[in-house]
Amino acid sequence: MAQGSVNPSQVNTGPVKKAILDTLTLFLPAIPFALVFGLVVVESGLPALLGWSTSPLMFSGAAQITLVTLLGEGASLAAAATAALIVGARHLFYSITLAPRFQGQPAWFRWLGPYLLIDQLFALTVTMENRDPDYFRRYYLASGFSFWTLWMSFTALGLFIGPAIPESWGLAFATPVLFLGLLALSVDRWEKVVVAVVAMLITFALADMPNRSGMLVAAFLGILLGLMLERFRR
Repeated sequence: MAQGSVNPSQVNTGPVKKAILDTLTLFLPAIPFALVFGLVVVESGLPALLGWSTSPLMFSGAAQITLVTLLGEGASLAAAATAALIVGARHLFYSITLAPRFQGQPAWFRWLGPYLLIDQLFALTVTMENRDPDYFRRYYLASGFSFWTLWMSFTALGLFIGPAIPESWGLAFATPVLFLGLLALSVDRWEKVVVAVVAMLITFALADMPNRSGMLVAAFLGILLGLMLERFRR
Protein backbone atom coordinates (compact mmCIF):
# COMPACT_ATOMS: atom_id res chain seq x y z
CA MET A 1 0.00 0.00 0.00
CA ALA A 2 1.42 3.37 -0.98
CA GLN A 3 2.60 5.74 1.72
CA GLY A 4 -0.12 8.06 2.91
CA SER A 5 -2.94 5.88 1.56
CA VAL A 6 -5.81 4.85 3.80
CA ASN A 7 -6.94 1.30 4.36
CA PRO A 8 -10.65 1.20 3.42
CA SER A 9 -11.40 -1.29 6.18
CA GLN A 10 -9.98 1.15 8.73
CA VAL A 11 -12.22 3.90 7.42
CA ASN A 12 -15.29 1.68 7.66
CA THR A 13 -14.66 0.07 11.02
CA GLY A 14 -12.95 2.93 12.85
CA PRO A 15 -16.09 4.72 14.04
CA VAL A 16 -17.85 1.40 14.68
CA LYS A 17 -15.12 0.10 16.98
CA LYS A 18 -14.90 3.41 18.82
CA ALA A 19 -18.67 3.56 19.20
CA ILE A 20 -18.84 0.06 20.69
CA LEU A 21 -16.05 0.78 23.17
CA ASP A 22 -17.62 4.10 24.18
CA THR A 23 -20.97 2.39 24.57
CA LEU A 24 -19.64 -0.35 26.82
CA THR A 25 -17.99 2.24 29.06
CA LEU A 26 -21.11 4.37 29.34
CA PHE A 27 -23.53 1.48 29.75
CA LEU A 28 -21.89 0.31 32.97
CA PRO A 29 -23.62 3.00 35.09
CA ALA A 30 -26.92 2.06 33.40
CA ILE A 31 -26.81 -1.57 34.51
CA PRO A 32 -28.37 -0.91 37.96
CA PHE A 33 -31.08 1.16 36.27
CA ALA A 34 -31.87 -1.68 33.83
CA LEU A 35 -32.03 -4.25 36.63
CA VAL A 36 -34.23 -1.99 38.76
CA PHE A 37 -36.61 -1.68 35.81
CA GLY A 38 -37.04 -5.45 35.95
CA LEU A 39 -37.89 -5.11 39.63
CA VAL A 40 -40.44 -2.39 38.81
CA VAL A 41 -42.13 -4.71 36.29
CA VAL A 42 -42.31 -7.55 38.82
CA GLU A 43 -43.71 -5.31 41.58
CA SER A 44 -46.26 -3.70 39.24
CA GLY A 45 -48.18 -6.95 38.91
CA LEU A 46 -48.17 -6.71 35.10
CA PRO A 47 -47.31 -9.82 33.08
CA ALA A 48 -43.52 -9.95 32.83
CA LEU A 49 -43.46 -10.12 29.04
CA LEU A 50 -45.88 -7.23 28.73
CA GLY A 51 -43.82 -5.05 31.02
CA TRP A 52 -40.57 -5.94 29.29
CA SER A 53 -42.11 -5.23 25.87
CA THR A 54 -41.89 -1.52 26.67
CA SER A 55 -38.12 -1.85 26.16
CA PRO A 56 -38.25 -2.38 22.37
CA LEU A 57 -41.43 -0.32 21.98
CA MET A 58 -40.27 2.79 23.84
CA PHE A 59 -36.53 2.34 24.47
CA SER A 60 -36.52 5.01 27.15
CA GLY A 61 -35.80 3.88 30.70
CA ALA A 62 -37.36 6.74 32.65
CA ALA A 63 -40.49 6.76 30.47
CA GLN A 64 -40.79 2.97 30.74
CA ILE A 65 -40.58 3.06 34.52
CA THR A 66 -43.20 5.82 34.64
CA LEU A 67 -45.59 3.90 32.38
CA VAL A 68 -45.21 0.54 34.15
CA THR A 69 -45.38 2.05 37.65
CA LEU A 70 -48.57 4.00 36.95
CA LEU A 71 -50.25 1.03 35.24
CA GLY A 72 -49.33 -1.12 38.22
CA GLU A 73 -50.92 1.45 40.54
CA GLY A 74 -54.19 1.26 38.60
CA ALA A 75 -53.91 4.41 36.50
CA SER A 76 -55.71 4.45 33.18
CA LEU A 77 -53.71 3.69 30.05
CA ALA A 78 -54.27 7.24 28.79
CA ALA A 79 -52.98 8.80 32.02
CA ALA A 80 -49.96 6.50 32.20
CA ALA A 81 -49.09 7.08 28.53
CA THR A 82 -49.42 10.85 28.95
CA ALA A 83 -47.09 10.83 31.95
CA ALA A 84 -44.56 8.70 30.04
CA LEU A 85 -44.69 11.13 27.11
CA ILE A 86 -44.05 14.05 29.46
CA VAL A 87 -41.04 12.32 30.98
CA GLY A 88 -39.69 11.49 27.52
CA ALA A 89 -40.32 14.97 26.14
CA ARG A 90 -36.70 15.98 26.81
CA HIS A 91 -35.84 13.99 23.69
CA LEU A 92 -37.44 16.78 21.69
CA PHE A 93 -34.65 19.05 22.89
CA TYR A 94 -32.10 16.40 21.94
CA SER A 95 -33.61 16.23 18.45
CA ILE A 96 -33.43 19.99 18.01
CA THR A 97 -29.78 19.99 19.04
CA LEU A 98 -28.82 17.13 16.73
CA ALA A 99 -30.95 18.28 13.78
CA PRO A 100 -27.98 19.86 11.93
CA ARG A 101 -26.10 16.50 12.10
CA PHE A 102 -29.06 14.76 10.44
CA GLN A 103 -29.12 17.15 7.50
CA GLY A 104 -27.63 15.58 4.42
CA GLN A 105 -28.10 12.06 5.81
CA PRO A 106 -30.08 9.41 3.86
CA ALA A 107 -33.83 9.44 4.39
CA TRP A 108 -33.78 5.97 6.02
CA PHE A 109 -31.34 7.23 8.65
CA ARG A 110 -33.47 10.28 9.43
CA TRP A 111 -36.38 7.90 10.13
CA LEU A 112 -34.41 5.28 12.08
CA GLY A 113 -32.07 7.57 14.01
CA PRO A 114 -34.64 9.16 16.36
CA TYR A 115 -35.73 5.73 17.63
CA LEU A 116 -32.22 5.09 18.95
CA LEU A 117 -31.76 8.53 20.52
CA ILE A 118 -31.37 8.16 24.28
CA ASP A 119 -29.51 10.17 26.91
CA GLN A 120 -26.25 8.25 26.50
CA LEU A 121 -26.23 8.42 22.70
CA PHE A 122 -26.94 12.14 22.83
CA ALA A 123 -24.01 12.64 25.22
CA LEU A 124 -21.71 10.73 22.88
CA THR A 125 -22.70 12.47 19.64
CA VAL A 126 -23.63 16.03 20.61
CA THR A 127 -20.01 17.18 20.25
CA MET A 128 -19.54 15.67 16.79
CA GLU A 129 -20.24 18.84 14.82
CA ASN A 130 -16.85 18.59 13.08
CA ARG A 131 -17.24 14.98 11.95
CA ASP A 132 -18.18 14.17 8.37
CA PRO A 133 -21.71 12.78 7.81
CA ASP A 134 -20.52 9.24 7.03
CA TYR A 135 -18.48 8.99 10.25
CA PHE A 136 -21.34 10.41 12.29
CA ARG A 137 -23.86 7.97 10.80
CA ARG A 138 -21.66 4.90 11.36
CA TYR A 139 -20.80 5.92 14.91
CA TYR A 140 -24.41 6.81 15.75
CA LEU A 141 -25.82 3.51 14.46
CA ALA A 142 -23.10 1.35 16.03
CA SER A 143 -23.50 3.03 19.40
CA GLY A 144 -27.30 3.16 19.21
CA PHE A 145 -27.74 -0.51 18.40
CA SER A 146 -25.13 -1.49 20.99
CA PHE A 147 -27.10 0.38 23.66
CA TRP A 148 -30.32 -1.17 22.33
CA THR A 149 -28.96 -4.72 22.56
CA LEU A 150 -27.55 -4.20 26.04
CA TRP A 151 -30.75 -2.56 27.30
CA MET A 152 -32.95 -5.38 25.95
CA SER A 153 -30.69 -7.98 27.57
CA PHE A 154 -30.32 -6.40 30.99
CA THR A 155 -33.97 -5.39 31.37
CA ALA A 156 -34.89 -9.01 30.58
CA LEU A 157 -32.31 -10.19 33.10
CA GLY A 158 -33.82 -7.81 35.65
CA LEU A 159 -37.11 -9.71 35.49
CA PHE A 160 -35.35 -12.70 37.05
CA ILE A 161 -32.89 -11.12 39.45
CA GLY A 162 -34.77 -7.88 40.13
CA PRO A 163 -36.60 -9.27 43.18
CA ALA A 164 -33.22 -10.13 44.71
CA ILE A 165 -31.98 -6.54 44.45
CA PRO A 166 -31.74 -4.89 47.92
CA GLU A 167 -34.36 -2.24 48.55
CA SER A 168 -31.60 0.36 48.94
CA TRP A 169 -30.66 -0.29 45.31
CA GLY A 170 -33.93 1.13 44.06
CA LEU A 171 -34.41 4.11 41.79
CA ALA A 172 -32.98 6.41 44.46
CA PHE A 173 -29.66 4.62 43.95
CA ALA A 174 -29.76 3.65 40.27
CA THR A 175 -30.81 7.00 38.80
CA PRO A 176 -27.95 9.08 40.27
CA VAL A 177 -25.44 6.42 39.20
CA LEU A 178 -26.79 6.55 35.66
CA PHE A 179 -26.65 10.31 35.31
CA LEU A 180 -23.30 10.66 37.08
CA GLY A 181 -21.91 8.41 34.36
CA LEU A 182 -23.35 10.71 31.72
CA LEU A 183 -21.97 13.73 33.53
CA ALA A 184 -18.47 12.29 33.81
CA LEU A 185 -18.37 11.63 30.08
CA SER A 186 -19.82 14.84 28.71
CA VAL A 187 -18.50 17.57 31.02
CA ASP A 188 -15.33 19.07 29.60
CA ARG A 189 -15.90 22.82 30.11
CA TRP A 190 -16.98 24.95 33.06
CA GLU A 191 -20.17 25.94 31.22
CA LYS A 192 -21.31 22.32 31.18
CA VAL A 193 -20.60 21.99 34.88
CA VAL A 194 -22.80 25.01 35.58
CA VAL A 195 -25.62 23.67 33.40
CA ALA A 196 -25.43 20.21 35.00
CA VAL A 197 -25.50 21.57 38.54
CA VAL A 198 -28.36 23.98 37.82
CA ALA A 199 -30.42 21.28 36.08
CA MET A 200 -29.82 18.92 39.00
CA LEU A 201 -30.92 21.51 41.57
CA ILE A 202 -34.04 22.34 39.56
CA THR A 203 -34.89 18.65 39.27
CA PHE A 204 -34.68 18.21 43.06
CA ALA A 205 -36.66 21.41 43.66
CA LEU A 206 -39.45 20.30 41.31
CA ALA A 207 -39.47 16.63 42.31
CA ASP A 208 -43.06 16.87 43.59
CA MET A 209 -44.53 18.14 40.33
CA PRO A 210 -47.21 15.81 38.89
CA ASN A 211 -46.28 13.18 36.30
CA ARG A 212 -42.60 13.84 36.96
CA SER A 213 -42.84 16.91 34.76
CA GLY A 214 -40.12 18.54 36.84
CA MET A 215 -37.62 16.61 34.72
CA LEU A 216 -39.00 18.28 31.60
CA VAL A 217 -38.81 21.75 33.16
CA ALA A 218 -35.26 21.11 34.37
CA ALA A 219 -34.18 19.87 30.93
CA PHE A 220 -35.71 22.90 29.21
CA LEU A 221 -34.14 25.40 31.60
CA GLY A 222 -30.80 23.58 31.46
CA ILE A 223 -30.73 23.73 27.65
CA LEU A 224 -31.76 27.39 27.73
CA LEU A 225 -28.96 28.17 30.18
CA GLY A 226 -26.50 26.21 28.05
CA LEU A 227 -27.42 28.23 24.95
CA MET A 228 -27.00 31.49 26.86
CA LEU A 229 -23.58 30.48 28.20
CA GLU A 230 -22.49 29.28 24.76
CA ARG A 231 -23.43 32.64 23.23
CA PHE A 232 -21.60 34.43 26.03
CA ARG A 233 -18.49 32.29 25.45
CA ARG A 234 -18.41 33.18 21.77
